[in-house]
Amino acid sequence: MPQATLTAIDDSVTVFGFPAVRRKKVSAAFDGGRLTSDGGVLLLAQAGRRMGICERLAACIADRRDPSRVVHALDDILRARIFATTCGYEDADDPRTGSCG
Repeated sequence: MPQATLTAIDDSVTVFGFPAVRRKKVSAAFDGGRLTSDGGVLLLAQAGRRMGICERLAACIADRRDPSRVVHALDDILRARIFATTCGYEDADDPRTGSCG
């Protein structure tokens, strides 16, 4: 398995701070080689939250569902579909069984 090597430090890259999980610091590093294919979803989620992408997309779509029967908000549905697709689950037919998001 090829190992990643640090060739240069790019100070122009935006750094994303992640919230602590049960008082444990969460950090992202890109020098660990091939550890997981789904790690990038953490960056995508953080960027999406900061920019409000799914909320903005949902605001562009008319939601004609009966509000009394809605379980999942439209922005949550979009978020699940986007994350499943970006994790490589191109069909995104059942995000509950996937390993991302």
